Amino acid sequence: MLNRRHLRIKVLQLLYAFYQSEEDNFPKAEKELLLTIERMYDMYLYLLLSLPELKRAAENKLSDKKKKIRPSEDDLHPNRKFVDNQLIKVLENSTNLNSLCNKRKVNWMGVENQELFRKIWQHTLENETYFAFMNNDASGFDEDRAFALSVFKDDIANSSLLYNFFEEKSINWLDDLDLCCSMVLKSLKGINKGETFMPLPLFKENDDEKEFVIELFRKTILRNSENELLIGELADNWELDRIAKMDMLLLKMGLTELQVFPSIPTKVTLNEYIEISKFYSTPKSNLFINGILDKAIGKLTLEKKIIKTGRGLIN
Repeated sequence: MLNRRHLRIKVLQLLYAFYQSEEDNFPKAEKELLLTIERMYDMYLYLLLSLPELKRAAENKLSDKKKKIRPSEDDLHPNRKFVDNQLIKVLENSTNLNSLCNKRKVNWMGVENQELFRKIWQHTLENETYFAFMNNDASGFDEDRAFALSVFKDDIANSSLLYNFFEEKSINWLDDLDLCCSMVLKSLKGINKGETFMPLPLFKENDDEKEFVIELFRKTILRNSENELLIGELADNWELDRIAKMDMLLLKMGLTELQVFPSIPTKVTLNEYIEISKFYSTPKSNLFINGILDKAIGKLTLEKKIIKTGRGLIN
């Protein structure tokens, strides 16, 4: 489920917290890093459960209309295209999903959460795309999947109410939201009629992503002093305390990655930290980081401190 860029961002966030903290507790910081990644998976599960929860809010609305003193014909015989959505039923009936959510204690139980989805449903009812799907007379699993995807993208992934919910749950979750939403969309698109649903795993089987994130975090801290010396040497006319904290962390991570991971091409490392700097540091940081890391690659290659093998040899 996870990609390398997002793992680098998680390391950046935890390194920032580690160096800002007065505690020098390396094991605790590493544990916190892995916990934040695990909690990101909880967000993915919350989002998967959001469509069944929205359906529940829709059913409650239909039920309330039938209880009117003078219900209309539409109240008594409503359009049930959304609440009978076949893709949402697959999610509801998924033993794998329900078991995983129960194990991780992920659910939308509680009056406040029910009110949250009632408000989201009210917003959905005003959506023109929702109205078009409800009244296009098309049916079948493919239609239901397209309908569910549309509702998720328009009314769940972009809901300010959900933003507030996730922000209260974890300070870093809003940084993870785009990735988690894209993984949910990938999961929903992969559901076919008659198939059981299996959520994506946090880490792929036989993959080294978990080892990558732990090693990058550990080695960046262990190489802190030598990385600072190298940056000071390469940053002409710059005093270290004048370099933005995020720039320093990104440079230290980049220098560590260049030397510690032989299978990652130098261009990949260079491009990744330039791109991350555009979102997490100053407007001109990408140029500064590009210049320093480019100099570092030349110097460290000559000193044979950058040695690439396998995929790392690809330019």
